[in-house]
Amino acid sequence: MRHGNKINHLGRTASHRKAMLSNMATSLITHKRINTTVAKAKALQRYIEPLITKSKTDDTNNRRVVFSYLQDKEAVAELFREVAPKIATRPGGYTRIIKTGFRHGDSADMAMIELVDFNELYTSAKPEKKTRRSRRGGAKAEAAPAAEVETKVEEAPVEEPKAEATEAPETSTEEGTEEKKD
Repeated sequence: MRHGNKINHLGRTASHRKAMLSNMATSLITHKRINTTVAKAKALQRYIEPLITKSKTDDTNNRRVVFSYLQDKEAVAELFREVAPKIATRPGGYTRIIKTGFRHGDSADMAMIELVDFNELYTSAKPEKKTRRSRRGGAKAEAAPAAEVETKVEEAPVEEPKAEATEAPETSTEEGTEEKKD
């Protein structure tokens, strides 16, 4: 029985598990998204969420605490410089786990874990307004004024250049003939 065992050991020793989670957290910070098994993704989520919370306040102590977990200067710098400003207003839930199916070799349940604010599909795409169209001719009524506007716009520029072109040569020829007569 596993009464009170809250940590998933992932079939590894404590030092191996610590090193693996540190490497996975570093990869997640640098790449913003990684693919792994569901069990490792859940363990990584519990490992990295407190580190991201510490990165919200940029002081020497928090940098040292995060570095003791990650052991990578570049990852710590990127966490405090790029990730922290984007998640500053978020109260928690900095990562998202999306199940992607089963691995071909051993049928392990796979997942993608990503930082929430760095997915362009969810953050920048605004939902499009969907309009309901009735069968009473509402779409035809909307299309008719648009067709009239297009025809008016096409006719107006075509008529004006023709009028200017015909008037301009006549005035120039008349002026030229008048000057020759004098």
